[in-house]
Amino acid sequence: MEEDDVPAVATESQPEEELEAAAEESKHEEESKASEEAVAEESKHEEESKASEEAVAEESKHEEESKASEEAVAEESKHEEESKASEEAVAEESKHEEESKASEEAVAEESKVPDEAVSGESKPEEEFRASEEAVNFLTSIEPEELQKCVFSESLLVMSDCGGVLGEFSMSVELTHRALEPCVILHARSHGAIDGSPCGTSVTAYLTADLEVLEEDYHEYVKLDSYNVEKKWHMAQRDEQMVINKITAMGEDVTEEECVSYPMSVLRGLVTEGSSMLLMRLMALRKKVPKNMVFIILDRSLHITQTTFRELAAKKIKVHGETVEVFGLERMVCSADGDHSTWHSYFLNNGYLASRKQVGSPVTMKVIHELSKKDRGRMKVPLVWQEDMQLYSLYLDNKDFLKAEHNSYLREHPELRALLSDFLQDLLIVKPDNIFQFAREYFPPYSTYHSPRSSLKTASP
Repeated sequence: MEEDDVPAVATESQPEEELEAAAEESKHEEESKASEEAVAEESKHEEESKASEEAVAEESKHEEESKASEEAVAEESKHEEESKASEEAVAEESKHEEESKASEEAVAEESKVPDEAVSGESKPEEEFRASEEAVNFLTSIEPEELQKCVFSESLLVMSDCGGVLGEFSMSVELTHRALEPCVILHARSHGAIDGSPCGTSVTAYLTADLEVLEEDYHEYVKLDSYNVEKKWHMAQRDEQMVINKITAMGEDVTEEECVSYPMSVLRGLVTEGSSMLLMRLMALRKKVPKNMVFIILDRSLHITQTTFRELAAKKIKVHGETVEVFGLERMVCSADGDHSTWHSYFLNNGYLASRKQVGSPVTMKVIHELSKKDRGRMKVPLVWQEDMQLYSLYLDNKDFLKAEHNSYLREHPELRALLSDFLQDLLIVKPDNIFQFAREYFPPYSTYHSPRSSLKTASP
């Protein structure tokens, strides 16, 4: 019984050890499996992290590509805007060119002068140039021709109704300026329009080729309420032409302006004075070259152009005799678009027969013609108040005499005392006969008679 019991115990204890071993092995397997799962989980997390980083990188790449695309679009849009602005600028410039061309064509059609005679108000000053034909004409003037222009003339200013409104006179003489020979031209017109006195005076010093050395221009209109005067003086200084302009209106308003231009810009310049002498020369030649375009300064002192052309010959009556006259047209352009045209007719000897502004009711007509021996002897009526040079001399002489008289009064204070006493007694007595009172008042001062009076009294 006991032997049978021992194996049974051994048999029972062996399975327990096997169970424990199996359990241990199972535990190890579970731990190994858990470890593998943990590793697999960690690997999975790493893969997910890597995928996330790749997604972020991909997203960043997309953002950069999107930004670059936006910049490209913006750059393209900028180019389109610049292209559009350039096209608009070209269109605007083309529009201005078309308007300028249309304006020039309209002015040329209106004035009926050659296309070379520029008269469009849109042209800038630097584009105004005298033609080569005009410059060559000035340089071709001979001294003998200029000598034939030295004479004086006078015309009546008349209305279309035949009424006399005033007078126009012009004289040309040879003189010297700064020891250099030159020509002096003096032209003056005066009269009344609608009862208001008005006039113009021009004095110009010119070289043999009509280059302006100095010129004074004076224009005035006297109205009921106030006077309007325009004066300007132009002279060459250091290779420049300096122009001083004064506009006076009434007693209180005065405007002054000074401009200067280099002489290189003023090639072919004619002024109010030189243009009158220029037309005399053309009339004596009885021929006007084509394209006679000169530059001139308008009333605002802006550079513009003036043109001359020959008119068809016609016949007029002078003192009952029908004579043929030579016609000239002068058109003066202005920067503000206001153009004026003058028609002048000359006799064979260069004297002016008539002068008229187109559209004006006023005409200048010849009074009489002087013979050759009377040239330069014609007396021009002297109205010194309207002559700038004579009026300046009057003011200078007036100031000199005033200063001289004041000096004499300061040196002889007894004169003021004597006159003061006489006036005081005169006002106190109040005599009816002032001259008799003066004769009775001054005898006590007879001892102060002048030496001439003393000699006259002492003579037998």
